Amino acid sequence: MLLKIALPNKGRLSEEVRELFNDAGLEVRARGERALTASLGGEFEAIFVRAQDIPEFVADGAAHAGVTGWDLVNEAGRELEHLMDLEFGRCRLVVAAREESGIGHANDVRDGMRVASCFPRLTQDYFARRGQSVTVVPVSGAAEIAPHLGIADIVVDLTSTGSTLKMNGLREVATVLESSARLVACQSNVPEAQRKLEELKLALGSVLAARGKRYLMANVPKDELPRVREVLPGLNGPTVVDVLDGGRFVAVHAVVPAKTIYRTVNALKTLGCEGILVTRIERLVA
Repeated sequence: MLLKIALPNKGRLSEEVRELFNDAGLEVRARGERALTASLGGEFEAIFVRAQDIPEFVADGAAHAGVTGWDLVNEAGRELEHLMDLEFGRCRLVVAAREESGIGHANDVRDGMRVASCFPRLTQDYFARRGQSVTVVPVSGAAEIAPHLGIADIVVDLTSTGSTLKMNGLREVATVLESSARLVACQSNVPEAQRKLEELKLALGSVLAARGKRYLMANVPKDELPRVREVLPGLNGPTVVDVLDGGRFVAVHAVVPAKTIYRTVNALKTLGCEGILVTRIERLVA
């Protein structure tokens, strides 16, 4: 059984998805840059479509699973199984208003105001839950210009850093949704399909778990082991191995956070450790 996985066909999200699949051993092998399908190994096949269409493709059974933004999944409103957060493509869907509008909070939005957004369904649902009656103005892009053109009073738009909104004289007043790239699937009772999806989750998850981690090895004085354990907690504590003819040293191995590796190495040197080696981890299955 060949499982079809819908992937974004272009943009930054597409690049990051391809990198993740390649790192997981599911190399994207397309016949050309404009190919609509590609092999992902013997059991998976990629189909390339617009990110906003992926929820529909998966829900309708054209693909068994797909990778797209959580914002697009929610906007589609289709019944999909959420398999995992892929931890990239992070952004927020926010309510934003002009600096001089006097709107500093979602409570300041008055009934009858016009709201421009590429996410009309999420926008309508958000204000309806708050008991506010607004008029949604659907746009296909560049929503931030709408208040300056008099098309709308406020906008609901995606942002990651907020810099584009500020550049256009807008400020965030509320967050509608936190988003990132997600692996989603259609509901299936086929055992083989479920098994392969679990294998896919394991493959992708092992790469994600390894990101931001480093494998550290060091020769540690035996009498400093109690203190070294505090420096190197690892996943389940450091692994301690006797060194042949090591004398007063033992070898200690541990998985440590990459962002604090420089402090960890300095702490080990202070404790008299030698032969410190740090390497990257390609995959990690806890």
